[in-house]
Amino acid sequence: MKTQEQFLISARPDLQAARAEWLSALAGERRLSALTVEAYERDTRQFLQFLTGHCGGPPGIADIAELKPADLRAFLASRRGAGAGARTLGRGLAGIRSLLRFLERLGMANAAGAAALRAPRQPKSLPKPLTAPDAKRVVAAGEQLAEEPWIAARNAAVLTLLYGCGLRISEALGLTGGELADAGETVLRVTGKGGKTRLVPLLPVAAKVVMEYRRLCPYHLEVEQPLFRGARGGPLNPAIIQREMVRLRSALNLPDTATPHALRHSFATHLLGRGGDLRTIQELLGHASLSTTQVYTGVDTARLLEIYEAAHPRA
Repeated sequence: MKTQEQFLISARPDLQAARAEWLSALAGERRLSALTVEAYERDTRQFLQFLTGHCGGPPGIADIAELKPADLRAFLASRRGAGAGARTLGRGLAGIRSLLRFLERLGMANAAGAAALRAPRQPKSLPKPLTAPDAKRVVAAGEQLAEEPWIAARNAAVLTLLYGCGLRISEALGLTGGELADAGETVLRVTGKGGKTRLVPLLPVAAKVVMEYRRLCPYHLEVEQPLFRGARGGPLNPAIIQREMVRLRSALNLPDTATPHALRHSFATHLLGRGGDLRTIQELLGHASLSTTQVYTGVDTARLLEIYEAAHPRA
């Protein structure tokens, strides 16, 4: 009996052509990354190979026009049996849904069956913060690798805001030239997800590195324009900071989990480890729900056990 991978022809010409058009649209119109398009191509190819065995022959558009949730569950079960995890299954289902929605817009299929199927539950993963010494090295002005002094100062300022204030990278890059203009400022007004505004204490060291960036920046930082600028004066792209973090990981021998967002995790974890309460950390991070913040209680377990043993009457 043939396995899925042994089918040389996994779809009829009409479906092959429509799928190729969909993949082209993903890369062109939607501008998805090459890696994402490659993953969707592989996932949908595996799905069509499954249907070839499931239906007794290569499927065409007519065969997938009215797919039922049971057909999709059978595919996910076969992939799970082959060792695929929840994240892989979720991405595979996302690719199938995208293909079916594309065909539905062309009047060729009904995507309701795929939309009705619940994605596999994703395992909860704990944030992976940096150690306090590593976080300090990452944000230190002297560790920055950019040759231009003002760019090195800019990178240090952005990274310091992520670790020192717990900002998301989008929040840091959303600051305008009218903000952080005074070295004596002690509070930062941040606009987060959903346009919600929160106040975050501004450490003197954070204010100092931002002021140093402002002093060295060769561009006029207009009040209503972005505070952080790219090399040519335009708004700073998050990818620039992400690439700089990759370089720092290599230079400082840090793990792959050391990302800009990991600095925000480090901010929360280190506060909790020093006795900060969850409600305060929730407000500082701008989490809408306390349950989102509670994930950090699973990170610094050793510190929590120390507090428990020191404080509990029966310890």
